[in-house]
Amino acid sequence: MVSFLEFLQRLALPQQLAATMPSQLRSPNALPPAHTLVAFLLAVIAGARRFAHTDWLRADKALHALLGIRRFPGTDTVRNFFRRFSQPTIESFWRPLSRWLLAKFSCPAAGASLDLDSTLFQRSGRQQGAAKGYNPRRPGRRSHHPLLAVLAEAPCVLHGWLRSGNTSSARGVVEFLREALALLPAGWRVRTVRADAGFLEETLLAFLEERGLPSVIVARMTRRIQQQVAALRQWTALDAHYAVGEFRARLLGWASERRFVVVCERVREQKEAVGRKLLEVPGYRFRIFVTNRPQEPLTLWRDYNGRATVEQRIEELKSDLAAQGFCMQSFFATEAAFLAVLLSFNLLSLYPQQIAPGAAYRQPATLRAAVFLCGAVLGRGGRRAVLHLSAAWGGLDKHKPLLEAIMQWSDPTSPKLAAASIDPTAFQATT
Repeated sequence: MVSFLEFLQRLALPQQLAATMPSQLRSPNALPPAHTLVAFLLAVIAGARRFAHTDWLRADKALHALLGIRRFPGTDTVRNFFRRFSQPTIESFWRPLSRWLLAKFSCPAAGASLDLDSTLFQRSGRQQGAAKGYNPRRPGRRSHHPLLAVLAEAPCVLHGWLRSGNTSSARGVVEFLREALALLPAGWRVRTVRADAGFLEETLLAFLEERGLPSVIVARMTRRIQQQVAALRQWTALDAHYAVGEFRARLLGWASERRFVVVCERVREQKEAVGRKLLEVPGYRFRIFVTNRPQEPLTLWRDYNGRATVEQRIEELKSDLAAQGFCMQSFFATEAAFLAVLLSFNLLSLYPQQIAPGAAYRQPATLRAAVFLCGAVLGRGGRRAVLHLSAAWGGLDKHKPLLEAIMQWSDPTSPKLAAASIDPTAFQATT
């Protein structure tokens, strides 16, 4: 945690939070809201899955001594922090904060792939926005239905919305994508937009074409599409099991014809085929995409397969960082906590990239086990606190290069972007 706190200091995150925080407390005994948010981020990284779990770090005196923290916020303080958020304050605080952090990532030379997807957060109570909607695992249960935009190559979460549970996947997707593109740092280029069949809407396709954004979106297997595929006569064989084809069609409600790319796979006993069956063509499965890109079908198919990373990111958010576990009665308080978890994910993604350029992406749970958590005993050496680390963890020698890299790393951001400073001793790592 020392290296991570020093990383946040080098990023000037505390200063950025203090400069953009929508509310400040007047009580002389109150902890600054920026410190409360940083404490919540640390709790999430350490493995908290509920607001009550933030007390784990509040009771960790060894961590307090190591970081030089005199006071750590309790569960009620953290909850009250998120309860102060409303829709206007979410827009005025979280969106600029996301834009500021995204500027720290490096854009791939070929451009970034923007993947759209949604997921379900199951709820047990009657919280605001928790409604009955599509829930294949537990039908009839209330849920929230977040919408996410993920940059595959960064990797990071570009934008996130918390939505009511009775919304469809594509509900508000044009407005959402417009906001997501506005968050992209200057000079970034979107190489392609990828989405599953839940996002195949005329409004989204028209928006992508209007903005000149290349896209590949899975087509719904409607009766009209099945007939078009069954009528195809020109196929290009890739090998003994795969073939590709394409056609153009204008569906009901569309303003113009669009290109459809079809991947046909022979069903085999030794390998489970991916795709949908057509009644007219037994023994094969098909995957169909709608695209405005000119590349060959094989190239588009392979490119779309890279979208599988967004499923992994969502699973990491839910399993490793417990994105669905921080829920309150107020909808906007829950959304603020959800955005804080997204901020934690982006910080953890940026952390190894900045201290070791070119380092491979590591999942949050992997970083937690390999870097942030270890057994230790707090003792005294004269008048100084001494932390005795577990030998099973590898000892400090194993992690000295990490600490040294953090101390030597400097943020390349222009000083013009630096915000007003806050008390530097509150969350300052001691060495």
